Amino acid sequence: MKTFRFRDFQVYKDSRKFRKDVTSTLKTFPTTERYRLVDQIHRSCLSVLPNIAEGSAKRSDADFARFLEMSICSLNECVAGFDAAYDDALVTEEIRLDVEKAAELLVKQLGGFIKSLRLKKVDS
Repeated sequence: MKTFRFRDFQVYKDSRKFRKDVTSTLKTFPTTERYRLVDQIHRSCLSVLPNIAEGSAKRSDADFARFLEMSICSLNECVAGFDAAYDDALVTEEIRLDVEKAAELLVKQLGGFIKSLRLKKVDS
């Protein structure tokens, strides 16, 4: 197995960009949110990357798929965080929808990856 093979996955590359974009947006939040909503959103979008990486090192495709599912859960958490930020007037609807659209693309990529891992098991 290739060392650090996760770096070759397009979904990993796109997740890195998503994390960077979200982090840039979080810098615009007031400092009073620094250790509450900002921290929660930051941790959720950051956790997508290590879950992809950790899952790629698992011995079975079923284990890998579980880690990819955790990445989807983290993306859901990030979108929910931006819903809360919108409700609190910390971001515009345009920013909230941009984050949601980017997260949705990642969820679709991850879902396709999970499906391919599960199909591989059936074909074996």
